[in-house]
Amino acid sequence: MVEEARKSVVEVRSGRRGSGAGVVWSEGGLVLTNDHVLAGGRRRRGGGGARVTLHDGRALDAEVVKRSHGLDLALLRVRGETGGLPAAAPVGDSDALRVGEFVYAIGHPWGSPGTVTAGVVSGLEASGRGRRWRSATRYVRSDVALAPGNSGGPLLNARGEVVGINAMIFGRTALSIPSNAAAAWAADTGDAGERRPRLGVEIVPARLPVSGRPEEGDTLGLVISSVEEGGPAEAAGLLVGDVLLGVAGEPPSIGVFREALSRGDAVSLRVMRGGKTLVVEVPPRASGRAA
Repeated sequence: MVEEARKSVVEVRSGRRGSGAGVVWSEGGLVLTNDHVLAGGRRRRGGGGARVTLHDGRALDAEVVKRSHGLDLALLRVRGETGGLPAAAPVGDSDALRVGEFVYAIGHPWGSPGTVTAGVVSGLEASGRGRRWRSATRYVRSDVALAPGNSGGPLLNARGEVVGINAMIFGRTALSIPSNAAAAWAADTGDAGERRPRLGVEIVPARLPVSGRPEEGDTLGLVISSVEEGGPAEAAGLLVGDVLLGVAGEPPSIGVFREALSRGDAVSLRVMRGGKTLVVEVPPRASGRAA
């Protein structure tokens, strides 16, 4: 199973960035990877190119078909003759995953092509309001080992089906974009999702110790790593380094954050700054990509 799956995994290079991984997604030379693997970041909605290296060592040019900073996904199309490409990877149902199920990650960590690591699903979040990619996207959490070069590679179930796209590592936990969300986004030919309401921030998950309450363990926060100049978040006074402790009255998670944005209303944020907690009301605006 693993040997067959490795054939559909490619190495992706773009600009001066280090390499990441991708997976042959469908006929016609389409490859799915993470948006953050590509050069240009959020400033470029499409266009540009990348270099894709296949399992057999062939290196081919690829163009960016579309990309989503909010979902951290990008779709590439290999240029030229695509008849010799490996078969597309079979895609499984991420909603059918269960905690404790064995999963496997394939990628190119530290430049080692086709490296495979194994683990179990350690946590799943509800899929929000259906499977549409425009809904809040929740991560599949597992303990597979990821490292630089794994981004954009597949998370597989024991049948060799892609059930996630590996996106980031947080402590000892790997976070993967569910295959159902990735498949729906890749198949969507419209651009309505690129105009979702947004706050104009980038966020990174962070595990925070709960002082004085060791029996409760750590709590999850979302650290603001970037604030868009002139955006709603900047106007509301949010700063880089602020930690989001609550979103619209719910515990923070990237999925909850995106779901709150999708409602189109003002978003109430409970924020920790300098050890103090404050509440900030931010009215989102509809333009550009979700953040």
